Amino acid sequence: MSDFTNGFWDFYIVVLTLLGVLGCGVLLYSQSTHKSKTGKAGETTGHVWDEDLTELNTPMPRWWMWLFYITIVFGLAYLFLYPGLGQYAGKLGWKSSGQYKEELVKAETDYGPLFNSYLRQDLKTVAADPQARAMGERLFLTYCAQCHGSDARGNKGFPNLADRDWLYGGAPDVIKTTIMHGRNGVMPPMGAALGSDKDVENVAHYVLSLSGGTADPIKVVFGKSKFAACMACHTGAGTGNQALGAPNLADKIWLYGGSAETIMETIRKGRSNTMPPFADFLGEGKVHVLAAYVWSLSNEPNRLADTAEAGNSSHERAGTSH
Repeated sequence: MSDFTNGFWDFYIVVLTLLGVLGCGVLLYSQSTHKSKTGKAGETTGHVWDEDLTELNTPMPRWWMWLFYITIVFGLAYLFLYPGLGQYAGKLGWKSSGQYKEELVKAETDYGPLFNSYLRQDLKTVAADPQARAMGERLFLTYCAQCHGSDARGNKGFPNLADRDWLYGGAPDVIKTTIMHGRNGVMPPMGAALGSDKDVENVAHYVLSLSGGTADPIKVVFGKSKFAACMACHTGAGTGNQALGAPNLADKIWLYGGSAETIMETIRKGRSNTMPPFADFLGEGKVHVLAAYVWSLSNEPNRLADTAEAGNSSHERAGTSH
């Protein structure tokens, strides 16, 4: 990889870029001069095809030619002022990353107080606020939809956030912790620990039977004893362990698919999933609003809002009676 980061490639890019721009100028000049013997427009250049197809000396319009020259001059001026020639930073020292950071600072100055104002509120209260939910939805579509889908129903290997099945727990604070610090889920390969491929197949059928799936009853019997190697994470009943992020195998919700072949593949090869942390990137204020929105996807925050509104109305009526 170091072969692509040495000084030669920087020089190569500079030369190639300048030759490309200057080459356009040379080509333009060569095509804008008279080619006939007398140099008069309308005369033939001497090139004839198909016996009677003659090329006439018809130069390009002068306005078009000068416009092209202007674009070449503009290109050279741009390369002098802005980065574009290898590692040359440009006379103005402008960087796209620098502009991006400036925009982030401005956005944090303008909108940071609004997000931080929700930090003083309980996550369920934030979820009941229509404005906060709308803000959380925009954050979700920007940063989370690539993996979990725009409808939050996930994909193969990416959990569905719109149901009530949670690997680490669905409490609002747990969701916030997940977004803030990320998660690293690892299912180790268990093929060698179980023994033979036949044992892997038997355990897969036993796992299928836990959720009422179609399984071979004989293989289920043999797989049950071998499932002891999995109990440390998934428990004896296969209900999983949210403290470890171990999935519940006794329901019909599958992260990678619930066929016998897929389960056998998981047992043999294991699985490894990473949820990246967003604490440093988004900040706690945005994560707080985002976590409230994610929690609202599988709960009823509107009911909380109605309850709170009813309580406020009762309080106002009580105050009026005095």
